[in-house]
Amino acid sequence: MAGALDGIRVLELSRHLAGPFAAMTLADLGADVIKVEPPGRGDDTRGYPPFWNGVSCYYLSANRNKRSVTLNLQADDGQEIAKKLIKESDILIHNFRSGTMERWGLGYDRLRELNPRLIYCAISAVGSDGPDRDRAGVDLLMQAYGGLMSITGESGRPPVRVGTSLVDLTAGANAVQGILAALYVRERTGHGQRIESSLLEGQVSWLTYHAVSYFANGEVPERLGSSHASVAPYGAFPTSDGFLLVAVASDALWRRFCEAIERPELLADACFTSNALRCENRDALAGVLNEILSQDTAESWAARMDAAGVPCSPVNNIDDVLNLPQVAHRDMVVDMPRDDIPDLRLPGVAIKMSDTPGSVRTPPPDLGQHTAEVLEAAGYDTAAVDRFRDSGVV
Repeated sequence: MAGALDGIRVLELSRHLAGPFAAMTLADLGADVIKVEPPGRGDDTRGYPPFWNGVSCYYLSANRNKRSVTLNLQADDGQEIAKKLIKESDILIHNFRSGTMERWGLGYDRLRELNPRLIYCAISAVGSDGPDRDRAGVDLLMQAYGGLMSITGESGRPPVRVGTSLVDLTAGANAVQGILAALYVRERTGHGQRIESSLLEGQVSWLTYHAVSYFANGEVPERLGSSHASVAPYGAFPTSDGFLLVAVASDALWRRFCEAIERPELLADACFTSNALRCENRDALAGVLNEILSQDTAESWAARMDAAGVPCSPVNNIDDVLNLPQVAHRDMVVDMPRDDIPDLRLPGVAIKMSDTPGSVRTPPPDLGQHTAEVLEAAGYDTAAVDRFRDSGVV
């Protein structure tokens, strides 16, 4: 069955995570994604440990369903080849620093003349203009610069990085939204447009209630660990064998929670009779609940709370999650063998569509695996491809 983006060609001139994740999402939905990589070394993530049979797990995680072409974009011939490929593409994604594509003759104004239908997506650290436009776009740096680290971690302890590259992934997901919206506009107008997605702007948009609360009262949000400034009890509590996450987001749920843990007397405690009071007295409440919940296992408590309709979960490790029956049922782990990794497994496609479902069709490619195939389809003969290879262009 054809994917939703069947017939759409994407030229990916990106590396690391934000751009590759965006391009992979489009590929999962059926687009033909051509990943352009520097000859000899490829995407920097090909060198990131750990390795699976000599191949980077980081690279494997964000590059399935793509074709790999090597191309030296700093060479004149490389730029001309890129323009030839761009002329036949619907979407271009890059995450080079501001001004780099323009120096190569690949800026949007030039490419729009070459291909008026082109959707040109630039992913950057903070955007293409402004006083900080030249800032480097490293996820960890941007977690600090954009405020995310200031609200991540335990109260009174140093800030910590979110456990996955959330800022990169958010920028990639925002890029996909913009690209899909631009494709819809192109159906009406016949013209492409320039899209920007930056790590900073995606992060600021995700501050949501933290930002609005600050605008309202001038109080700077602090680190609360797994707790929540607006709801209590809400967080991870120790049990006899691990941690249990409890999310009691209303007074009705508080009543069910107290019944599930067989402590009805807490309902009458003047410190806990409303969510606002529980937030005000969250430390005292945490002390009480820590003592109670530590008397049984996380699974046992979770069973009681599930029966009572109280949102909860043991804090699963990665191996627990990847082996959940629900994850298997929803096809969120897929087998996609390569010749050198016959047991390769990858996370599945998160976007589910009834009529044009996404799919994992091909494993992440070897460096330059499809260079000859793509260039010959673009009109270059075998001799020309060999000449480019000998001169270091591909």
